[in-house]
Amino acid sequence: MKSMKICTFTTLMIVIVFCVLCSSFESCSAIRGYNHHFRKLKATSSAASPSSSNDNNTFNVLDYGAKGDGKADDTKAFEDAWADTCKTEGSTMIVPSGSEFLVKPISFSGPNCEQNIVFQLDGKIIAPTDSESWGSGTLQWMEFTKLNKITIKGKGVIDGQGSVWWNNNDSPTYIPTEEESTTSSQYSVQASNENLPSQKPTALRFYGSDGVTVAGITIQNSQQTHLKFDSCTNVQVFDINVLSPADSPNTDGIHLQNSQTVLIYSSTLACGDDCVSIQNGCSNIFIHDLSCGPSHGISIGGLGKDGTKACVSNVTVRDTSLQNSLTAVRIKTWQGGSGSVQDVMFSNIQVSDVETPIMIDQYYCDGGKCKNDTSSVAVSAIHYVNIKGTYTKEPLHFACSDNIPCTGLTLDTINLQESTTQNAKSDSPFCWQAYGELKTKTVPPVTCLDSGNPPNKGINSNSDSC
Repeated sequence: MKSMKICTFTTLMIVIVFCVLCSSFESCSAIRGYNHHFRKLKATSSAASPSSSNDNNTFNVLDYGAKGDGKADDTKAFEDAWADTCKTEGSTMIVPSGSEFLVKPISFSGPNCEQNIVFQLDGKIIAPTDSESWGSGTLQWMEFTKLNKITIKGKGVIDGQGSVWWNNNDSPTYIPTEEESTTSSQYSVQASNENLPSQKPTALRFYGSDGVTVAGITIQNSQQTHLKFDSCTNVQVFDINVLSPADSPNTDGIHLQNSQTVLIYSSTLACGDDCVSIQNGCSNIFIHDLSCGPSHGISIGGLGKDGTKACVSNVTVRDTSLQNSLTAVRIKTWQGGSGSVQDVMFSNIQVSDVETPIMIDQYYCDGGKCKNDTSSVAVSAIHYVNIKGTYTKEPLHFACSDNIPCTGLTLDTINLQESTTQNAKSDSPFCWQAYGELKTKTVPPVTCLDSGNPPNKGINSNSDSC
């Protein structure tokens, strides 16, 4: 706890200094607002750790009949241990080191549980790979729902054994290198199981919970998304590892939706999709000190699919490195949607061999054909500061809506060089219906960004009300 206090105090001081440096921008609310919300998260984190641990509030799954041999079904032992843990405030459920537990789809549920519960994960939990265990399908493998002040921490591993799902339903097959085959079982590919449900589950999901902390653990080879927060508040994620092959389909590292006041930092994420995906209903999101890649980058969206309204605001991503990724920092929206993305700061981003480091795509279309539409999710007050490194295709791509252009874009200290490791010729920066300001000269020069505001500003203005 003492080390956590030191870490959080240091982080707070860095944020304050950074906000002073960026105060010349029209909008620095994403960082200024963070100070208040960080104090709330710090208080939540302090409350989430029980003051003492003894036999009366510690519940070990081995004491409930778990075998921990990686073969026997330990699901009931986990359910029974949770039932007792749930009854005691400040209690700890222990998944001990040195054992491997096979657990079927399971829910650790409130809302009648006591608060300040710790799920101490030091062993390894593995998912079943047979179709019988999954029945007709489920949206998640392990779920924590409607809890108040819940912490998952430890040095343990959650392994979705997802290769049987990735290879299923015509998904691309991952073939490990010789080194991976001989040095790590993490990338082992099993034969696909044609009888598995078509719906691939999320490995670890939190729903409707307040004061959530996830720290220290590794989540790997998820069937689909690794870690999801849905309708949660006051969330902290730090010192975690997410590991899955670069071409494992739809394996987002961390997925946020309808969640507010979220802090993600000091973690390593390598996966087949977005390192962090920020979806509708998210606000006050602060992300820093991540190592990301391979991946599809850190993304806001896709938003507004099927004509829906989407609202995202007050997002900061800083002091983060991305390598061997599709994008670095991206905003993507579908045509026909409504709502807005606003007050976003991307700063101190280091990229290495990223295909397109900076991207706004309001014509996002994930497979199939998408028709043109006049409405769109409005994108405004997006700031890019100190983004440097190498790209392999295009340094910057702003494809904004004809009817609702992007506004309030700022570029400051952008230095992106064409990668010397790629033979393909790269494209120049691209802008369409993108309005903003160059705070400094950029490398390469971004001459396509229009200054000021669009002449038709206000058209379809109801679309950006959130």
